[in-house]
Amino acid sequence: MDQLIEFVTNHWMLVLPFLLVSGLLVHNLLQGDKGSVDPVAATEMINRQDALVLDVRPAADFHKGHIINSLNIPMNGFSNQLATLEKHKQRPIIIGCRSGAQSASACQILRKQGYEQVYNLRGGILAWQSANLPITRK
Repeated sequence: MDQLIEFVTNHWMLVLPFLLVSGLLVHNLLQGDKGSVDPVAATEMINRQDALVLDVRPAADFHKGHIINSLNIPMNGFSNQLATLEKHKQRPIIIGCRSGAQSASACQILRKQGYEQVYNLRGGILAWQSANLPITRK
């Protein structure tokens, strides 16, 4: 034990980054992709659990093509429109954007508001289209 203490004090510039990186890796492993679903899993949730699909892209992008029966609440002003989702609080909610980054922020906002079944569409609408799943312009 004395040798460990001596090593740490003599090489603290090596030990500190090692501990930091190790902590981040453990955090990442524990956090993982918890709360995100791929397009195939999202389809199963929509069909079996009546999940609501929430699209947080701008309205112009939404009208160019979106997941069937999805609701559009753009990220710009998302927090101001949370009352719209209150009636869906008990349903699973799958949130998507173009690539999955903005929807992750929307997921965090909803979780802080007490929504328990909130999932990020991993890869967003791009992944949905890559999986050859249907979109609509209606």
